[in-house]
Amino acid sequence: MRAPFRRYITAAVIIAGVSVSTPAAAGVYTFTDASGVIHFTNRPADPRYAGMVRVGYLPDPVRPTTVPLADPNRYSPLVKKTARELQMDEALLRAVIAVESGYDAHAVSSRGAVGLMQLMPETARRYGVTNLYDPAQNIQGGARYLRDLIGRFNNDLSLALAAYNAGEDAIVQHGNRIPPYRETLMYVPKVLDTYRRYKPTVR
Repeated sequence: MRAPFRRYITAAVIIAGVSVSTPAAAGVYTFTDASGVIHFTNRPADPRYAGMVRVGYLPDPVRPTTVPLADPNRYSPLVKKTARELQMDEALLRAVIAVESGYDAHAVSSRGAVGLMQLMPETARRYGVTNLYDPAQNIQGGARYLRDLIGRFNNDLSLALAAYNAGEDAIVQHGNRIPPYRETLMYVPKVLDTYRRYKPTVR
């Protein structure tokens, strides 16, 4: 049995047990370890569960990879300006913004990523972003980070996108390959598909 399938079956069994033994209002605590294995419990005795978001269901393991295209003209001047200044593909920046935030400048993830390109605070500081909610600063910081990742991983766009989602260390720890994290495995094809669909519309 392949490891991802085994992990899903294990998670499903745990969830089923929780749903039988706890009230309907009870939730499940979860965390993902460094190997990408997802753990669930309704009694978080292990300190690694501390601070995790309590959820009442197991997310569907199969999600669509196609993202509805947001208005390509939204924030167009800022995206064009940044792409020109950094010599980056404008369609790629649009794709990352569409997948990361759906062009919502006030988007905040459960992990604390903020803004159009969903910058983490430490990444924002690294690139001199002082206001994560400012579209111009957020796009500039995220684009510079993505450009650096593309350079670091020898122009391998898939690896650069995986690093943007999971972090640079995760790529290195997995032998310069896309780490086997469910979120990252879905994220990379989503961005690439959106990139291909934006490409013909951007001039």
